[in-house]
Amino acid sequence: MAKFRTLDALDPRGKRVLLRADLNVPMKDGRITDRTRIERLTPTIRELAEKGGRVIVCSHFDRPKGKRVPEMSLQPMAEALGEALGKPVGFVDDCVGPTAEAAAAAMQDGQVILLENTRYHAGEEKNDPELAKGLAKLADVYVNDAFSAAHRAHASTEGVARLLPAYAGRLMQAELEALDAALGNPARPVVAIVGGAKVSTKLDLLGNLTKKVNVLVIGGAMANTFLAAQGHALGKSLQEAEMHDTARQILAEAKGNGCEILLPLDLVVAGSFAPNVPTRTVGIDGVPADMMALDVGPETITAIEDRLRKASTLVWNGPVGAFEVPPFDTATVAIAQSVAALTQSAGLKSITGGGDTVAALKHAGIADRLTYVSAAGGAFLEWLEGKTLPGVAALEA
Repeated sequence: MAKFRTLDALDPRGKRVLLRADLNVPMKDGRITDRTRIERLTPTIRELAEKGGRVIVCSHFDRPKGKRVPEMSLQPMAEALGEALGKPVGFVDDCVGPTAEAAAAAMQDGQVILLENTRYHAGEEKNDPELAKGLAKLADVYVNDAFSAAHRAHASTEGVARLLPAYAGRLMQAELEALDAALGNPARPVVAIVGGAKVSTKLDLLGNLTKKVNVLVIGGAMANTFLAAQGHALGKSLQEAEMHDTARQILAEAKGNGCEILLPLDLVVAGSFAPNVPTRTVGIDGVPADMMALDVGPETITAIEDRLRKASTLVWNGPVGAFEVPPFDTATVAIAQSVAALTQSAGLKSITGGGDTVAALKHAGIADRLTYVSAAGGAFLEWLEGKTLPGVAALEA
């Protein structure tokens, strides 16, 4: 892994610290419905403030596309952030310009303020140099603690990091260290579980993983495409017929790389995708013409658990079935519980991420029992695909 400057190398006392956060939290009727991102951010803010830094937090929220949209203001987050920190957080009605500059200049050691939505300025998503300069005028140093936005080369994630001494916050540091443990320099054998609906959306991920891991487990509806590409009849199951050649190519590349691909050995099928409908467990050649595969069966669960018991590292992105609708959550929950048990008892390094994956792990009740659960979504996926993330590259020492 490339070397990054962390807070261990920063004495923030008396310095104005521009902290890029991700406060793009779920909102409904003006209320925050999930404060996970706020809570994960607080250790970095608290450390900087307690060491005498003057912390200036900036973030985007939603997609105002360069306009002031009142419903997309960050003002509600200032109160929530203050509650999480146990101290007042001032709110500033802009992120650059005279108002923001005056607020930053008036700060005392240990104070925290939150700037208005960076995306109120059209230059944010264009990585406009002038907007980056405006942000840099507010501070002495820059800290990025928003790994989830690091795959975007925006003014507040990449541009300003080139203009100030730049450091990784504690959350960013934890993400980078977890991902290095997952694929950069992992303990082997490495197992990856990849689920999801479409092969076409995870081509880069599958291609990169076949070069990096020892066993690649493919689940979800994308597994149907691989099975169909091998000639299995899958009834009404969701699959991408146009991706059959690509699936066969991935299988061949994996074989050439010495990577075992584990596809479903049995399937749970139903006549419709609805809660608690009658189901049947069949072999991969036994899907009735009028039914669809919506989960993997017990033989597949056993095979996956067998690979996990032999593994030292697990990377997991995507559920193996349509977990949102019971009973098609059975396999994902069973595998999640096995992963948690192996993490706790056998030292398995379990690194997971992606929106559906996090939701599935919370559904299984084991999200807090794994080595690392990334809430970064797209950035987590792009890192697993082997892509360079602009916001991370800007922090390299």
